[in-house]
Amino acid sequence: MGKQMTEMLKGTLEGIVLAILAVQPAYGYEITARLREQGFSDIVEGTVYALLVRIEQRGLVDVEKVPSEKGPPRKVYSLNALGGDYLKEFWRSWSFLENRIERLRHNIERPQGEGE
Repeated sequence: MGKQMTEMLKGTLEGIVLAILAVQPAYGYEITARLREQGFSDIVEGTVYALLVRIEQRGLVDVEKVPSEKGPPRKVYSLNALGGDYLKEFWRSWSFLENRIERLRHNIERPQGEGE
């Protein structure tokens, strides 16, 4: 993954993780695995765990400690109401940006007045 993609992903990863948790609660490794299943193959677990700490501190998720067969209990994250509101706003912002960027790309690829 190139530097530009990494920088873009940093700005959206929080919303992407919340979207994953909106489908089903999960612990850190499961979230990383789901991201990889969705094509985000270069994301490392450390990045996900750091993000989970931030969204937990901001109150966007509920955390339950669940016994693990191997080692200490796992922290299972689930989206709460505040996180759901944040996710809705993320999708609104994403749609806004997507529309503006597509319009800009279209205008650059086919300048106004061309082909008329």
